[in-house]
Amino acid sequence: MKLRGPKHRLARRFGVNITGTTSRSLEARLQQPPGMHGAKRRRKLSDYGEQLREKQKVRAMYGAPEGQFRRYFQEATRLPGRPGDNLLRLLELRLDNIVYRLGFARTRPMARQLVNHGHILVNGRRVNIPSYQVHLGDVVQLGAAAQRFTPVMEALAHPSAPIPVWLERLDTSGRVRTLPGPQDFEPHINADLIVAYYSR
Repeated sequence: MKLRGPKHRLARRFGVNITGTTSRSLEARLQQPPGMHGAKRRRKLSDYGEQLREKQKVRAMYGAPEGQFRRYFQEATRLPGRPGDNLLRLLELRLDNIVYRLGFARTRPMARQLVNHGHILVNGRRVNIPSYQVHLGDVVQLGAAAQRFTPVMEALAHPSAPIPVWLERLDTSGRVRTLPGPQDFEPHINADLIVAYYSR
């Protein structure tokens, strides 16, 4: 299933901000249940429905297609440790997410576009694959042209969120200093529901 439609509408469906930015209109939408004029109350979902919605929510947040997301889960189950934590760690280490977390872009879609257009370097090599897995110690850098883009300059000057402690940034480059752990993941994500969905 592809998740299409305005990002604010998707955020309203899931009840959380998946856009990476804040605005008055988005905050107002999040206070209303789905349906015209917020007339519909949120129905209590079955266990399967809760698992499916959590999976779709996280997919929408990170911009991962279904097939790719399933492969993340399969890899997460092969790694040592809790599969849910492994899954979220793999998602956090996507190149587009690293670009977003370092504050080079205000949203993950903007970060994905920077990567797609070849404006991001990893260890000095240009990488244009948003799902590229960044590793411990890797250096991620903005290309020279991207540093002059107005949206990028605005993001650098006015960060929308603090840089996570597992990353460090120096001007227009950043480094993975430690691997993200459970304390670094989005608090509103219940990875156990996603594990349950794929373990059916």
